[in-house]
Amino acid sequence: MVDQRDSLAREIDEELRREQLLKLWDAYGTYVIVAAVLIIAGIGGYKFYEHRRATAAEAAGAKLAIAAREAAQDKKAESQKALEDIAKTAPTNYGVLARLRLAAAEREAGKTAEAAAAYEAIAKGSGVDALLADYAQLQAAVLRLDSANWTDMQNRLTPLAADGNAWRFSARELLGLAAQKAGKLDEARTEYQRLLSDRGTPPSIAERARIMLAMLTEAELTGAPASAGQDKAQAKPADKKSK
Repeated sequence: MVDQRDSLAREIDEELRREQLLKLWDAYGTYVIVAAVLIIAGIGGYKFYEHRRATAAEAAGAKLAIAAREAAQDKKAESQKALEDIAKTAPTNYGVLARLRLAAAEREAGKTAEAAAAYEAIAKGSGVDALLADYAQLQAAVLRLDSANWTDMQNRLTPLAADGNAWRFSARELLGLAAQKAGKLDEARTEYQRLLSDRGTPPSIAERARIMLAMLTEAELTGAPASAGQDKAQAKPADKKSK
Protein backbone atom coordinates (compact mmCIF):
# COMPACT_ATOMS: atom_id res chain seq x y z
CA MET A 1 0.00 0.00 0.00
CA VAL A 2 2.85 2.32 0.82
CA ASP A 3 4.49 1.56 -2.54
CA GLN A 4 1.28 2.46 -4.38
CA ARG A 5 1.03 5.76 -2.54
CA ASP A 6 4.67 6.54 -3.39
CA SER A 7 4.10 5.65 -7.03
CA LEU A 8 1.00 7.84 -7.17
CA ALA A 9 2.89 10.72 -5.56
CA ARG A 10 5.66 10.44 -8.12
CA GLU A 11 3.19 10.47 -10.98
CA ILE A 12 1.43 13.53 -9.58
CA ASP A 13 4.80 15.26 -9.11
CA GLU A 14 5.86 14.47 -12.67
CA GLU A 15 2.54 15.74 -14.01
CA LEU A 16 2.92 18.98 -12.10
CA ARG A 17 6.42 19.41 -13.52
CA ARG A 18 5.16 18.83 -17.06
CA GLU A 19 2.46 21.42 -16.54
CA GLN A 20 5.00 23.93 -15.23
CA LEU A 21 7.32 23.28 -18.19
CA LEU A 22 4.42 23.72 -20.61
CA LYS A 23 3.49 27.00 -18.97
CA LEU A 24 7.12 28.18 -19.14
CA TRP A 25 7.35 27.14 -22.76
CA ASP A 26 4.10 28.97 -23.60
CA ALA A 27 5.48 32.07 -21.92
CA TYR A 28 9.11 31.98 -23.09
CA GLY A 29 9.35 29.39 -25.85
CA THR A 30 9.53 32.02 -28.59
CA TYR A 31 12.47 33.73 -26.88
CA VAL A 32 14.30 30.42 -26.51
CA ILE A 33 13.88 29.71 -30.22
CA VAL A 34 15.03 33.21 -31.17
CA ALA A 35 18.07 32.93 -28.88
CA ALA A 36 18.98 29.55 -30.38
CA VAL A 37 18.67 30.94 -33.91
CA LEU A 38 20.84 33.95 -33.01
CA ILE A 39 23.52 31.72 -31.49
CA ILE A 40 23.59 29.50 -34.57
CA ALA A 41 23.65 32.54 -36.86
CA GLY A 42 26.43 34.11 -34.80
CA ILE A 43 28.57 30.99 -35.00
CA GLY A 44 27.94 30.72 -38.73
CA GLY A 45 28.73 34.40 -39.24
CA TYR A 46 31.96 34.13 -37.28
CA LYS A 47 33.03 31.07 -39.30
CA PHE A 48 32.25 32.93 -42.52
CA TYR A 49 34.22 35.97 -41.32
CA GLU A 50 37.19 33.78 -40.41
CA HIS A 51 37.07 32.16 -43.83
CA ARG A 52 36.91 35.53 -45.58
CA ARG A 53 39.80 36.85 -43.51
CA ALA A 54 41.95 33.80 -44.19
CA THR A 55 41.19 34.03 -47.91
CA ALA A 56 42.04 37.74 -47.98
CA ALA A 57 45.30 37.14 -46.10
CA GLU A 58 46.27 34.36 -48.50
CA ALA A 59 45.57 36.55 -51.50
CA ALA A 60 47.53 39.47 -50.02
CA GLY A 61 50.48 37.20 -49.27
CA ALA A 62 50.51 35.98 -52.86
CA LYS A 63 50.41 39.56 -54.16
CA LEU A 64 53.31 40.54 -51.91
CA ALA A 65 55.35 37.63 -53.24
CA ILE A 66 54.62 38.71 -56.82
CA ALA A 67 55.58 42.32 -56.03
CA ALA A 68 58.85 41.15 -54.49
CA ARG A 69 59.61 39.03 -57.54
CA GLU A 70 58.88 41.97 -59.85
CA ALA A 71 61.20 44.19 -57.81
CA ALA A 72 63.95 41.57 -58.05
CA GLN A 73 63.44 41.50 -61.81
CA ASP A 74 63.85 45.29 -61.91
CA LYS A 75 60.17 45.78 -62.80
CA LYS A 76 59.93 48.70 -60.39
CA ALA A 77 56.83 50.31 -61.86
CA GLU A 78 54.85 47.07 -61.75
CA SER A 79 56.10 46.31 -58.24
CA GLN A 80 55.18 49.76 -56.95
CA LYS A 81 51.70 49.57 -58.45
CA ALA A 82 51.12 46.17 -56.86
CA LEU A 83 52.37 47.37 -53.48
CA GLU A 84 50.18 50.47 -53.59
CA ASP A 85 47.16 48.26 -54.33
CA ILE A 86 48.02 45.95 -51.43
CA ALA A 87 48.50 48.91 -49.08
CA LYS A 88 44.98 50.12 -49.89
CA THR A 89 43.00 46.89 -50.02
CA ALA A 90 44.79 44.16 -48.05
CA PRO A 91 44.20 43.23 -44.37
CA THR A 92 45.95 45.59 -41.95
CA ASN A 93 49.30 43.91 -41.40
CA TYR A 94 49.71 42.93 -45.05
CA GLY A 95 48.95 46.52 -45.96
CA VAL A 96 51.60 47.67 -43.50
CA LEU A 97 54.16 45.31 -45.04
CA ALA A 98 53.41 46.82 -48.43
CA ARG A 99 53.81 50.34 -47.04
CA LEU A 100 57.13 49.38 -45.47
CA ARG A 101 58.35 48.11 -48.82
CA LEU A 102 57.20 51.32 -50.53
CA ALA A 103 59.09 53.37 -47.94
CA ALA A 104 62.19 51.22 -48.49
CA ALA A 105 61.92 51.85 -52.23
CA GLU A 106 61.90 55.61 -51.60
CA ARG A 107 64.96 55.25 -49.39
CA GLU A 108 66.75 53.24 -52.07
CA ALA A 109 65.86 55.93 -54.60
CA GLY A 110 67.57 58.55 -52.43
CA LYS A 111 64.32 60.14 -51.26
CA THR A 112 65.40 60.21 -47.62
CA ALA A 113 62.90 62.75 -46.32
CA GLU A 114 59.95 61.05 -48.03
CA ALA A 115 61.04 57.63 -46.79
CA ALA A 116 61.47 58.88 -43.21
CA ALA A 117 58.03 60.49 -43.28
CA ALA A 118 56.50 57.26 -44.63
CA TYR A 119 58.10 55.19 -41.87
CA GLU A 120 56.94 57.67 -39.23
CA ALA A 121 53.38 57.54 -40.56
CA ILE A 122 53.42 53.74 -40.27
CA ALA A 123 54.83 53.87 -36.73
CA LYS A 124 52.07 56.23 -35.62
CA GLY A 125 49.24 54.41 -37.40
CA SER A 126 46.39 52.85 -35.45
CA GLY A 127 45.97 49.10 -35.48
CA VAL A 128 49.53 48.46 -36.64
CA ASP A 129 51.22 45.41 -35.12
CA ALA A 130 53.69 46.55 -32.44
CA LEU A 131 56.60 44.69 -34.03
CA LEU A 132 56.03 46.40 -37.38
CA ALA A 133 55.43 49.80 -35.78
CA ASP A 134 58.71 49.56 -33.85
CA TYR A 135 60.55 48.48 -36.99
CA ALA A 136 59.18 51.51 -38.84
CA GLN A 137 60.23 53.78 -35.96
CA LEU A 138 63.74 52.31 -36.08
CA GLN A 139 63.98 52.87 -39.82
CA ALA A 140 62.83 56.46 -39.42
CA ALA A 141 65.48 57.02 -36.74
CA VAL A 142 68.19 55.66 -39.07
CA LEU A 143 67.17 58.14 -41.74
CA ARG A 144 66.95 61.04 -39.24
CA LEU A 145 70.39 60.40 -37.73
CA ASP A 146 72.09 63.17 -39.72
CA SER A 147 69.40 65.79 -39.10
CA ALA A 148 67.92 65.04 -35.66
CA ASN A 149 69.48 66.30 -32.44
CA TRP A 150 70.47 64.09 -29.51
CA THR A 151 67.24 64.68 -27.59
CA ASP A 152 65.13 63.78 -30.60
CA MET A 153 67.11 60.58 -31.14
CA GLN A 154 66.76 59.66 -27.47
CA ASN A 155 62.99 60.13 -27.66
CA ARG A 156 62.79 57.98 -30.78
CA LEU A 157 65.08 55.17 -29.67
CA THR A 158 64.85 54.82 -25.89
CA PRO A 159 61.55 52.87 -26.01
CA LEU A 160 63.00 50.59 -28.69
CA ALA A 161 66.15 49.99 -26.65
CA ALA A 162 64.21 48.68 -23.64
CA ASP A 163 64.69 45.10 -22.48
CA GLY A 164 62.32 42.77 -24.27
CA ASN A 165 61.91 44.85 -27.40
CA ALA A 166 62.63 42.84 -30.54
CA TRP A 167 64.75 45.65 -32.00
CA ARG A 168 66.63 46.59 -28.82
CA PHE A 169 70.11 45.70 -30.05
CA SER A 170 69.81 47.75 -33.22
CA ALA A 171 68.27 50.63 -31.24
CA ARG A 172 71.11 50.58 -28.70
CA GLU A 173 73.72 50.63 -31.45
CA LEU A 174 71.98 53.55 -33.10
CA LEU A 175 71.77 55.37 -29.76
CA GLY A 176 75.52 54.95 -29.39
CA LEU A 177 76.12 56.40 -32.85
CA ALA A 178 73.75 59.30 -32.20
CA ALA A 179 75.44 60.07 -28.87
CA GLN A 180 78.88 59.92 -30.46
CA LYS A 181 77.76 62.20 -33.28
CA ALA A 182 76.43 64.69 -30.71
CA GLY A 183 79.69 64.61 -28.74
CA LYS A 184 78.06 62.74 -25.85
CA LEU A 185 80.95 60.32 -25.50
CA ASP A 186 80.00 58.99 -22.08
CA GLU A 187 76.52 58.14 -23.32
CA ALA A 188 77.99 56.53 -26.43
CA ARG A 189 80.35 54.42 -24.35
CA THR A 190 77.47 53.36 -22.10
CA GLU A 191 75.43 52.09 -25.06
CA TYR A 192 78.36 50.19 -26.59
CA GLN A 193 79.25 48.60 -23.26
CA ARG A 194 75.60 47.73 -22.76
CA LEU A 195 75.69 45.81 -26.02
CA LEU A 196 78.90 43.99 -25.13
CA SER A 197 77.63 42.98 -21.71
CA ASP A 198 74.45 41.42 -23.11
CA ARG A 199 74.92 37.81 -24.21
CA GLY A 200 71.98 38.13 -26.57
CA THR A 201 73.63 40.80 -28.72
CA PRO A 202 74.08 39.50 -32.27
CA PRO A 203 77.78 38.94 -33.15
CA SER A 204 77.81 41.52 -35.95
CA ILE A 205 76.48 44.28 -33.67
CA ALA A 206 78.79 43.25 -30.81
CA GLU A 207 81.79 43.44 -33.15
CA ARG A 208 80.87 46.95 -34.31
CA ALA A 209 80.32 48.04 -30.69
CA ARG A 210 83.79 46.71 -29.83
CA ILE A 211 85.32 48.68 -32.71
CA MET A 212 83.53 51.88 -31.70
CA LEU A 213 84.68 51.52 -28.09
CA ALA A 214 88.24 51.07 -29.30
CA MET A 215 87.91 54.22 -31.39
CA LEU A 216 86.61 56.18 -28.39
CA THR A 217 89.51 54.98 -26.25
CA GLU A 218 92.05 55.83 -28.95
CA ALA A 219 90.53 59.28 -29.42
CA GLU A 220 90.80 59.95 -25.69
CA LEU A 221 94.46 58.92 -25.64
CA THR A 222 95.41 60.98 -28.69
CA GLY A 223 93.05 63.89 -28.06
CA ALA A 224 91.52 63.49 -31.52
CA PRO A 225 87.73 63.88 -31.97
CA ALA A 226 85.84 60.59 -32.08
CA SER A 227 83.44 60.99 -34.97
CA ALA A 228 80.72 58.47 -35.73
CA GLY A 229 80.22 59.74 -39.25
CA GLN A 230 82.68 57.44 -40.96
CA ASP A 231 81.23 54.37 -39.25
CA LYS A 232 77.56 54.88 -40.02
CA ALA A 233 77.95 53.01 -43.26
CA GLN A 234 79.34 50.02 -41.35
CA ALA A 235 76.57 49.97 -38.77
CA LYS A 236 73.34 48.36 -39.87
CA PRO A 237 70.91 48.90 -37.01
CA ALA A 238 67.87 48.27 -39.19
CA ASP A 239 68.95 44.85 -40.40
CA LYS A 240 66.15 42.39 -39.55
CA LYS A 241 68.74 39.69 -38.90
CA SER A 242 70.26 41.78 -36.13
CA LYS A 243 67.31 41.79 -33.76
